[in-house]
Amino acid sequence: MISCTMKASHLVVAYRRLTLIDHSPKTPFVTLYTGEESVDMYRGNFFIEDTLGQKLSLQNYELSELLEEGRILYKIRFFQDSIEMTCTLSEQDGRLKLSFSSFPRSFNRLELRFEAGAEEHVYGCGEQFSYLDLRGKHFPLWTGEQGVGRNKQTEITQIADRQDRAGGDYHTTFYPQPTFVSSRGYFLHADTYGYADFDFSNPSFHRLMFWEIPNSLCISEKPTLLEVVQDISSLLGRQRELPSWVYEGVVLGIQGGSSTCLEKLKTMQEGHVPVAGIWAQDWQGEKYTSFGKRLRWNWQWDSTLYPDLGTIIEDLKRQGVRFLGYINPYVLEGHELFLEAEKLGLLALNHEGSSYLVDFGEFYAGIVDFTNPLAKSWYVKVIQKELIDFGLSGWMADFGEYLPTDVVLFDKRPAMIAHNAWPGLWAEVNREAVDTSPNAEQCLYFMRAGNDKSLSCCPMMWAGDQNVDWSEDDGLPSALTSALSLSMSGMGLHHSDIGGYTTLYGMKRSKELLLRWTEFAAFTVMMRTHEGNRPKDNWQFDGDDETIAHFARMGAIHVALKPYLQSAVKENAEKGIPVMRPVFLHYPQKPFFTCKDSYLLGRDLFVAPIMECGATHRKVYLPDEEWIHLFSHQAYGPGEHLVKAPLGKPAVFYRKGSAFTDLFETFPVS
Repeated sequence: MISCTMKASHLVVAYRRLTLIDHSPKTPFVTLYTGEESVDMYRGNFFIEDTLGQKLSLQNYELSELLEEGRILYKIRFFQDSIEMTCTLSEQDGRLKLSFSSFPRSFNRLELRFEAGAEEHVYGCGEQFSYLDLRGKHFPLWTGEQGVGRNKQTEITQIADRQDRAGGDYHTTFYPQPTFVSSRGYFLHADTYGYADFDFSNPSFHRLMFWEIPNSLCISEKPTLLEVVQDISSLLGRQRELPSWVYEGVVLGIQGGSSTCLEKLKTMQEGHVPVAGIWAQDWQGEKYTSFGKRLRWNWQWDSTLYPDLGTIIEDLKRQGVRFLGYINPYVLEGHELFLEAEKLGLLALNHEGSSYLVDFGEFYAGIVDFTNPLAKSWYVKVIQKELIDFGLSGWMADFGEYLPTDVVLFDKRPAMIAHNAWPGLWAEVNREAVDTSPNAEQCLYFMRAGNDKSLSCCPMMWAGDQNVDWSEDDGLPSALTSALSLSMSGMGLHHSDIGGYTTLYGMKRSKELLLRWTEFAAFTVMMRTHEGNRPKDNWQFDGDDETIAHFARMGAIHVALKPYLQSAVKENAEKGIPVMRPVFLHYPQKPFFTCKDSYLLGRDLFVAPIMECGATHRKVYLPDEEWIHLFSHQAYGPGEHLVKAPLGKPAVFYRKGSAFTDLFETFPVS
């Protein structure tokens, strides 16, 4: 399956139908650099610069073929003068594996060039919010705050940069993953947590830059892109099926104490809104800063703010309403859990040997050091005792992307390498807490930060902190782009804060935005609201009777879709087919390769949500089958259509002949 052909000064490496490498002195596969990085972190926003020094392209090569344990291996020695690096190629489990020798002498940067096509499309690299097709851009792969605005040309981003160094850019993400999918029919995954930059801007090659030698590169070629995506999760892991209660309605994000939660729940239930749960992120207490309402990061029940919560949780569960909370991998300075962890030596250190304190904006917290087995075990027990045993049915497992690059860790690994690994370690802690607790049946946690470990260790992602606006890079549209991007990276379960979160610099959530976001969320695997960081500035789910009625309608639709959603989630767990997926995975037609405003929910629902303020119609391009409008039962053929989409009736179609036709036909014509 691997072929290495030598023609004059060229070495051409192909795998199955793919030409991957065309090495020559003018187009070297391997180039080495010396580099010195500068890393500055401000409240989770990272500013990274690399000063490159010496550059050396390894223009020459020697090829040898070996037989090792019954397998054919190809070894290519790339060299220039006295500097060399060896690349070993082998086939393992139906995939191509490339391994490299260590950096020679003083070099510490590795550049590899892989062949590309001028008409090629590229997807993945974890969770990208601005672009689905990554062609024409480069993507630094580093976990951090996604930023406010995420587009240097917008006023919001410029204000955020000017006032808080927090504007972000098109590539800033909580969830980088060194995996990309090519429309040529393959994926490439780099086994590394070091800083990397994947550059897809050249029409003839992809330039991959690494600051450490990857353990290996894995390339898998398949007949279809759907099979390619399935094979990513076959390699890295798959999410489990979800608890049944997730499909039973809206999870209401409520803060402010026991009485507030019960009052708002009563209001929504009286308005006939199906409620699956209450998500109270301040269950452990609250803290106010200039940013807005924050949380007290001491992961123990606040009995003053939430009196009788244990009893309330049991009463709610009998009603079919779950109670969810919040936790992250840090402990607030001076509070009980911080003092206990510090006394036991479980916190990461600074270079003076004291507990490293991270600035989270007007307060500081310590880092539970997950490279220390005792610290990891201690935090597993914290989750089990304070959350699971207390009665919580789930929680937001927030953060994971802040690890400073000058921290001293228990296992002595460089923080530059540990940084991108941290979200996966945090996911493992949550997974172990659930798996080893006798009381964790039907528990669900969800995360924003991630890496390749998330596929096997995190049952659900959420899109993080979108602006409460319609902006393409950081508002409602970005929540859809991020879901499709993650699906092409192998992660099949995703949702977002209904209405967004970030409420700064004059942004305020409008009623229209909340209603349209609710429509979108009804056609995802989980509906969950968020008040935002400044709740009084935002329109909320109980803002008026019309809003409550809208939640009742869309929540009922979500509940009605339960059998279909469960089937799609089961398919993801067993086959690695993401629930929300780009249309081109089933219909590889030209219009869909760059389409990020429509998607397939499961195999049989085509969803085109309203993503523009004031819009009442949607232009849709339907694939090559016959489609039935869910709310009018009108049939549509393939091609472009202008469809009415008033509030409560988004542009959603089901595939004629679907096995779920009987279910879809129960939706009343209106």
